[in-house]
Amino acid sequence: MNKYYTVVLDTEGSDKGPAMVAEGAALSLEKYPELKLVLVGNESALRAEMEKRGADADRLSYINATEVITNYDNPSVALFTKRDSSLVKALEAVSINDEYVGMVNAGSTGALLAGSLRYLATPDMKRPALAAVLPAESGGFTALVDTGATIDCTPAQLVHFAHLGKEFIKTLYGVENPRIGILSNGKEEGKGNKLVKEAYQLLKAERELNFVGNIEGTNALSGDCDVLVCDGFAGNQILKCTEGIARRIIKDIVVFSKKTGDESIMRVVGHLMKLYDFNSLGGGVVLGVRKPVVKAHGAANEQSIVSTVGIVLNLAKNKKIEYK
Repeated sequence: MNKYYTVVLDTEGSDKGPAMVAEGAALSLEKYPELKLVLVGNESALRAEMEKRGADADRLSYINATEVITNYDNPSVALFTKRDSSLVKALEAVSINDEYVGMVNAGSTGALLAGSLRYLATPDMKRPALAAVLPAESGGFTALVDTGATIDCTPAQLVHFAHLGKEFIKTLYGVENPRIGILSNGKEEGKGNKLVKEAYQLLKAERELNFVGNIEGTNALSGDCDVLVCDGFAGNQILKCTEGIARRIIKDIVVFSKKTGDESIMRVVGHLMKLYDFNSLGGGVVLGVRKPVVKAHGAANEQSIVSTVGIVLNLAKNKKIEYK
């Protein structure tokens, strides 16, 4: 008998609309034979989209929702006032149904984080973090924690993020003793602002962490650490700057190729796209909640939906459904 994993997919809130998410859902079902999906949104429209794509109806179910939480809504207020929104319906479903292993959303980050804390908080009720996995120069990956969930952090919260990142990278990539670094403006122990200096000493004292010290911005993706801890403001800037610079470099290479007529250089573009394109990398993972919750980029395409669904599946399989 086949073992299925059921993932809840919020189809509303993305820049490209529910039809794109439906396409990503159909592709996900094709790629992952062990996958079942619960699509949340306009049920009649979604059924039509999936039938049009010939998706396996036996591995699909639906939850109807009549409202959408947008990026213009106040996240905390919207969770209470838009009770029939796709996000609230998805979170409620994941929180009460043990068969649902996690969820994917491409809408409001703030609402997803607030909702994750409300519906999927762990017993200790610590604040969740948002992690992003980025390719490292060494050939592996670095988990950046936090990338925007908590803008103003305390030193103790950064230590908490380090523990969350450690468990995350162990679960996702099997790294047994992940190296933990903290983002700073210099590698020496005395470098950093007040937050970094205080967090450094706390991390240094944590026996359960393989703390390797300060990591400068220039080495953020060098592979010198497996988990890079920082406050949400700095982490968000690293994430967006990396994405922006990579996009600019790729664009310049394409322009150069067209000017010179050297099409062989497009192989380099393909390689860089696989490494740095957010659609192939997936999305941010909410850490510190009971089940895997993955936030796809607002401008995600179909491949990004497939990638984010794959992350939820990976975490669910390796963590035996529950992810704390």
